[in-house]
Amino acid sequence: MTLNPTRYATRYALRVASVAAALGLWQLLTSLNVDLWLRFSQFPTVADVARAFADRLTGDDYWTDLTDSLTRIVTGFLLAAVLGVATGVLVARSRLAEDLLGPILEIVRPIPAIALVPVAILLFPSNEQGIVFITFTAAFFPVLVSTRHSVRALAPGWEEAVRTMGGGRWRILRSVVLPGALPGIFGGLSVGIGVSWICVISAEMISGQYGVGYRTWQDYTVVDYPGVFVGMVTIGVLGWATSTAVELLGRRLTRWLPRTSYVPAGRPRSTTRRSAAPAARTAGPTGTEPEEARDGHLV
Repeated sequence: MTLNPTRYATRYALRVASVAAALGLWQLLTSLNVDLWLRFSQFPTVADVARAFADRLTGDDYWTDLTDSLTRIVTGFLLAAVLGVATGVLVARSRLAEDLLGPILEIVRPIPAIALVPVAILLFPSNEQGIVFITFTAAFFPVLVSTRHSVRALAPGWEEAVRTMGGGRWRILRSVVLPGALPGIFGGLSVGIGVSWICVISAEMISGQYGVGYRTWQDYTVVDYPGVFVGMVTIGVLGWATSTAVELLGRRLTRWLPRTSYVPAGRPRSTTRRSAAPAARTAGPTGTEPEEARDGHLV
């Protein structure tokens, strides 16, 4: 499908306008000290937050907090991604692993990661390691569950086709299981990175030294509300940036999947170019589906 620059420019203009409208409404309600049911008179204005943000950007503490939080989130999330995918594939493919690990994982999974802060304090010799552990735990289970369900949902015909062509266990894993489960895995990674930010900020507030969450809580304790909103905005931007990075990586690694674009008042259109003439020449016996399309899942 040919990209329409005007359509994309319009969409991004609408997104910018929606953010600008929200900021404008915030500034209006807080500057007029509107108190109906919600007490906007207690809120700092957008201008106050912007001034506090500018002051923070010129100081060293802000960048130290940013670096510490990013280091914790990246370390915990990468560990969760690797171990979550490996454990999910293992549990989905092995009955023995499911019997040994399944009950333990299902008992621990409902426990909120932030509730493990006392455990982390007791287990690890430093707060830094404990916060990374909380971040890891938060992302691990979404990745594990998503991977497990994606592997189990694979069509058995794919594996049988590889076995027919002489492929072994590792060939099946490399050519069928991991590529086939990749869309679901990245769904779990997208959820995991968001949950990780929630938990790392909470852990920093409870037991951290430096970090965006720690600084936000300190601003609250000294009644620096513009500083609190600086921390909230920073958390939101960091969460959006990391989630977008995970999504873009997922789209890059699954570029072989068909894509659709939304068409108002109509059916989704595939973004993959197709030629009607070749499709007609390669149609199967029924004339409704190309032979390659029916057998494409075996590749």
